[in-house]
Amino acid sequence: MKRSGFTMIELIFVIVILGILAAVAIPRLSATRDDATIATMATNAATIVSDYGAGFTARADYNATTTWAQITNAPSETAAGTPTAAATVITTPILLTDGTNTCATFTASQSVVGGAYDTLTVASGNTGAVCTNVATRIANLVRAHTFGGTGIVQ
Repeated sequence: MKRSGFTMIELIFVIVILGILAAVAIPRLSATRDDATIATMATNAATIVSDYGAGFTARADYNATTTWAQITNAPSETAAGTPTAAATVITTPILLTDGTNTCATFTASQSVVGGAYDTLTVASGNTGAVCTNVATRIANLVRAHTFGGTGIVQ
């Protein structure tokens, strides 16, 4: 009589092989999650700079009462773990963080005292693996961006 099924040694081999595959795959999945976070943060940084410049060029009226919500809808924080509120004015710097470390800081300022907030300074942080990689990806944005324009005339 022939019995069907797997022997104990065959099952052990399969379990060992699955364990080895899991040991290789789990760190790779973790790295993929970090890569997605880094790419998202780099995109958000570029969006903030682009939105600031486009809005200033169109309106040229950023003042101390202008809020970040009027400029961009890119996710940002005022402190690690504290999302930027709709009423946060541009005199308050906004941040991109990994939840603990500050990866990028955006600070609005005036190039002329008493003038419009026409300058956006981007600074990067380099604490932590995620922030170090974000700093590399946004290196071309890390500087003071001064915008000009007098608004759109129709």
